[in-house]
Amino acid sequence: MRGPQRYPPMTMPAPPESTTAPALAPLPRVLWPLLFGNFVIGTGVMVVPGTLNEISASLHISVATAGQLIAAAAAVMCLGAPVLASVVAGWDRRRLLALTLCWYAVFLGLSALMPSFASLLVVRIFTVLAPAIFTPQAAACVGLLVPPEQRGRAISFVFLGWSVASVLGLPLGAFLGGTLDWRAAFAAVAVLGAVSAVWVWRAMPDGIKPPAMSRAAWAEALRSPALMLCVAVTLLYSAGQFVLFSYFAPYFKAMLATTPVELSLLFAWFGAFGLLGNILISRRIDRLGAPRAVMWGVGAMALSLLLWPLGSNLVLVALVLIPWALGCFSSNSAQQARLVGIAPALASGSIALNSSAMYAGQALGAGSGGWLIAHGGMGSLHWFALAGLLASMAMSWWASRQPAHASLKSAV
Repeated sequence: MRGPQRYPPMTMPAPPESTTAPALAPLPRVLWPLLFGNFVIGTGVMVVPGTLNEISASLHISVATAGQLIAAAAAVMCLGAPVLASVVAGWDRRRLLALTLCWYAVFLGLSALMPSFASLLVVRIFTVLAPAIFTPQAAACVGLLVPPEQRGRAISFVFLGWSVASVLGLPLGAFLGGTLDWRAAFAAVAVLGAVSAVWVWRAMPDGIKPPAMSRAAWAEALRSPALMLCVAVTLLYSAGQFVLFSYFAPYFKAMLATTPVELSLLFAWFGAFGLLGNILISRRIDRLGAPRAVMWGVGAMALSLLLWPLGSNLVLVALVLIPWALGCFSSNSAQQARLVGIAPALASGSIALNSSAMYAGQALGAGSGGWLIAHGGMGSLHWFALAGLLASMAMSWWASRQPAHASLKSAV
């Protein structure tokens, strides 16, 4: 049985007398399975938007109805993240994260067998309990695996998994759905979930247990303007994005008559720049500062939506998508680091609340986008998305001016 351990850097830092900036110390290898786990989690979450056209056709429902799979799943993840954070507080993270990925694999596999929209919706609700647990709890245990000076970079690194999901997982799911069937896409993610569970089990040490938050600590977090305004930032930019992002597949098919191959390439393009944006943030966030990184990320997304009417063909759309992609995942990584920096002792709770806000935004955005599409508003989705992002930027500016009280640093 392996005891708890902190993974030290594997190279020596630059000498103090060096006149150049010291090289960043390598992050510990144990973060890789957490990154891969987030890749699988992100791919499983995004497999529905990527195969929305195929689900709609196969189950004989409208695109707006199929989109409610996204809204319902996001609502469950929203409620599940903070509730389950309390339920699993005392669990060893090696067992918790591995079992969560096993659960994900099983229910994704079952999803591929569902014969109707109603049965798929029920199974999808159970499936997404895994993202509600894995992503916030993986982030919360990072502080026990790296020294404090690497915390921001380590959290951003672990969240690269979501960016990789956008550059590889989402396009692969869209391609499999378009060329084979949406069921094949779900089954492929189920296999990846099983592989990820084994890797986490083998790599994670025993005894990693972030301290459980007391009722007093939860109350302290909920009363903190700095933390709650940051959570509101996530809610607003997530809702803004998912008004349009949830319906990329039917939008581009309706507006540009994209083929499945073109759609998968467009998703891959978006994901590549999303990965680039997250890499850039992970390398610079500790020097740039998390609040400023968030503002840059959300501002980049808003720029894309402002320019959205220029996307009259596939090439122009690809160019307009670049700022959105650069800010999409990097802003969320920066938000996690921002919350941990405000109150490290409350990280498990604040990150769970932030994940809840992200999923609440997805539910709000997907539900609103579906309503707009059902009422002939496909062409105006981007303006509603832009409004959400501008509101998020204003909220982020306000949040950055709130003091982080000393009591937040030590609350348990």
